[in-house]
Amino acid sequence: MGGRRLSFGPVLAAALALSAFGGGCSQEGSRSTAAPVKDSTPAPPPDATSAASVVGKAPAAKSGMPSIIVLEPKGEASFPPQPALPVMDQISMTFIPATLIVRTGQPAEFRNSDDVLHNVRVREEATKEPAFNVAIPTGQVYSYTFKRPGFYDVGCDIHPGMSAIVVATTSPYAVLADVEGNFAIPDVAPGVYTATVYAGAEKIERSVEVNNGRTQISF
Repeated sequence: MGGRRLSFGPVLAAALALSAFGGGCSQEGSRSTAAPVKDSTPAPPPDATSAASVVGKAPAAKSGMPSIIVLEPKGEASFPPQPALPVMDQISMTFIPATLIVRTGQPAEFRNSDDVLHNVRVREEATKEPAFNVAIPTGQVYSYTFKRPGFYDVGCDIHPGMSAIVVATTSPYAVLADVEGNFAIPDVAPGVYTATVYAGAEKIERSVEVNNGRTQISF
């Protein structure tokens, strides 16, 4: 499942002291006097017929923003549609959740549960390109499908103090860690992945092979 990789930009780093897809799993080769030979064997694709879990530890939350962990398959892969609709609501003049993870090509909902008019302004953080800017009256819903992976800034022009982040990814395996950095990704298809952690302004990448059962990784 190809697609552009997520990237950090300067605005996200300024806001919340970060830039809402592991370490210890890359293997070192044994010592040898012979010149290393690059293995040209392609990595096996994720096996969607079985599932495993990936658990681990990422850096602790920074300035209230938890780490974001994304497993992206190496090579082509196909995944079933998202089992649940991602939703960002507006309650008590606050975007909830503050960080929403969505799948590209699949819809997400933006709601207004407040008794006042809000608008939702979303733009791609890296390019500053607007995604949408719509007014949402009380009790109404706006549906949007993100086409490109990346980080998106969310705001309300009517109430400038409101802000949030959308993280769009092609992979279904993306989660937020807790404040201490602990995370768990259930129902992962066994295969070879790039595990990426976004922690504050830091981006950490590791190669990880997920097998049946439980795979432990640490950043």
